[in-house]
Amino acid sequence: MGDYHFVYKDVEGASTQWDDIQRKLGNLPEKPPAFKPPPFTPASDQDSIPKDKSFLDSKTEEELEFLEDDLALDDDRFLQEYRKKRLTEMREATMIVRFGSVVPISGSDFVREVSQAGPDVWVVVILYKDGYAECGVLMKCLEELAVKYPGTKFVKIVSTDCIPNYPDQNLPTLLVYNNGAVKANYVGLRSFGRRCTPEGVAFVLCQSDPVLNDGQGGTERSRDSVIEGVRKRLIEKVVKDHEDDDDGSSSD
Repeated sequence: MGDYHFVYKDVEGASTQWDDIQRKLGNLPEKPPAFKPPPFTPASDQDSIPKDKSFLDSKTEEELEFLEDDLALDDDRFLQEYRKKRLTEMREATMIVRFGSVVPISGSDFVREVSQAGPDVWVVVILYKDGYAECGVLMKCLEELAVKYPGTKFVKIVSTDCIPNYPDQNLPTLLVYNNGAVKANYVGLRSFGRRCTPEGVAFVLCQSDPVLNDGQGGTERSRDSVIEGVRKRLIEKVVKDHEDDDDGSSSD
């Protein structure tokens, strides 16, 4: 007669008295805990969540756009206005500041870096040559402006790399581009007044177009708002210089 072994399995987690004795004697490992499924938590009903400011604050830009047709919000003018305000804030906060310095380019880079920069980007190009003092003065001004207005692209290129046989007596020359077209050009340092300062250069650049962009106010900026910001910085600079002069004369 064959040797048959029958293994009887009880309910999971249950233990026989014999097993308990063997565990006490150390002949069997500890019994594993019985499996317990995690408690069931029903998914929250989005329609039951109260729609208030905190509800809108928790939404992404895409979700806020989707809520435009939400009937519950249509009945609340305040929440609709708040939704639009949040969308504007989020779009402005995600504006990428791409620049911040005067970048050297070559003739072969010009089309890509300047002409094809995009309709929302203003590009300021300085044509220069090393060894010319006036080029150095204007370059220093542009380097300061590039830091203050990182939403505007500043590039520099050796004049003859850009335009073959360009006359040295025209240096430095500043070209302003937008959407692939030349919007303004300034030949020589005299274009920026008797004293070439960053504030003076900024004021000249923005006389006809909102060239300078600090990267904080979005892409749609009016000429008047840019001019007002430049004018404010110019006045602050003049006042500071005047105060410094007064302090210097009083200490003599």
